[in-house]
Amino acid sequence: MSSPATANTPPEGPSAGHVSPQTAILAIILLSYFMVLLDNSVIFTALPSLQSDLDLTRGELSWVQDIYTLVFGGFLLLGARAGDLLGRRRVFIAGLAIFTLASFLIGIAPAGWWIIASRALQGIGAAIVAPATLSLLTSSFAEGNERSRAISWYGATAGIGASLGLVLGGALTSWISWRAGFFVNVPIGIAMIALAPKYLPESERQRGKFDLPGALLATFGVGAVVFGVIESVEQGWTSLTTLSSLAVGVILLAALVFNERRAAQPIMPLRLFASRERTGAYIVRLLFLGAMIGFFYFSSQFMQGVLGFTPLQAGAGFLPMTIVNFAVALSTPAITRRFCTTLPIVVGIAIACAGVFWLSHVHVNSNYLTDLALPMLLIGAGQGLAFAPLTSAGIAGVAVEDAGAASGLVNTFHQVGMSLGLAVVVAVATPVAASEYDDAARLALESSVALSTGSLFMVLSLVVAFVLIVPAAVSSRRKLSEK
Repeated sequence: MSSPATANTPPEGPSAGHVSPQTAILAIILLSYFMVLLDNSVIFTALPSLQSDLDLTRGELSWVQDIYTLVFGGFLLLGARAGDLLGRRRVFIAGLAIFTLASFLIGIAPAGWWIIASRALQGIGAAIVAPATLSLLTSSFAEGNERSRAISWYGATAGIGASLGLVLGGALTSWISWRAGFFVNVPIGIAMIALAPKYLPESERQRGKFDLPGALLATFGVGAVVFGVIESVEQGWTSLTTLSSLAVGVILLAALVFNERRAAQPIMPLRLFASRERTGAYIVRLLFLGAMIGFFYFSSQFMQGVLGFTPLQAGAGFLPMTIVNFAVALSTPAITRRFCTTLPIVVGIAIACAGVFWLSHVHVNSNYLTDLALPMLLIGAGQGLAFAPLTSAGIAGVAVEDAGAASGLVNTFHQVGMSLGLAVVVAVATPVAASEYDDAARLALESSVALSTGSLFMVLSLVVAFVLIVPAAVSSRRKLSEK
């Protein structure tokens, strides 16, 4: 990769006050990215209150989360391409404006249809902001230690965004309302929109056009698959709706690959998958996040529905994981400098897998300390160790012109993993709890099955890491030793 872009970079000097431009750039990028990730999870501890307030069915409740991650993941590639063509700072600010407006609309939602539609709009804003943050980070920090430190902070933000969102969501739901978790985005979003033109560099606009067919195929292909999996909960896997949705999704995704091969300026350049390291990083991220979203979704409800925690207590229940996650993530750069990126990825996945498997043994008489808190420590440590190296692997060796697309793919697999993962674990877990169980026993059984499914996702991600990422690292080291 080239040195950081300097076009239209705001000058250093008195106007910047006592804050260095690099610090301000990193703060704006991380806070904006954190806000986007926060809304993946801030709603989890609020789910029982939200469901009661808006009188939602279980299917509608699932869509409140799934529509956000689905639209987010589906439009990420288009958002990344928009940054390349229109300028990343300009697009970043537009995305923040959409995200902030949608957060306000969610906060005032009077009914289920309103909140689901507003969450979809919020997903569009997030799909614009997320790839721009990583692209701006890549172009603003020189390759080497400077960029490694910035990416480690980015990875730490990705790791703690979800878990801290649970804490914040629980606190605000208990103290004020579930709506407060979305209203809090409004002043933050306005502040970032005001600061971005002062500090963030504008990238040079590339000539080209949007690959609209690719964007539509990606969005509706993933959407059809997720819809089919969700519908299986109520209609079964053999229903016409489920099977036709899954078939349409597979056909559209196959058409996406065909379109990207022929497109002059593809939204998802297939050359990015030529690297086994990058491809492995994308797939591992998808599977890892598929497990993590099930963990957050069901653990939050388990603590409230089985252990009797308040939303605040349930949010605080994730603090052990959050603290360990953050501490380990900040130590990851030193580990990667000594052992390269591969070891932290493999070890991190293995540790997180052990934690999710341990947690899958929850039951109606579980104890918080031994059955939840201790395995959460492992999950936090594993996530903190693996996330930053996975991010680095996902953009490794990418040419400048593909920076937006590569960062878009990192975030796309992140969000699609959560959307598809949640759909799968809900579809697998919900039918196992028969009607004769009381609410607590049913929720305990569902949580156990969902977390067992999540541990399987973790095992698959570990297999992919060994098959794709490890051989790529060995090959790279061999080539360096031969020079």
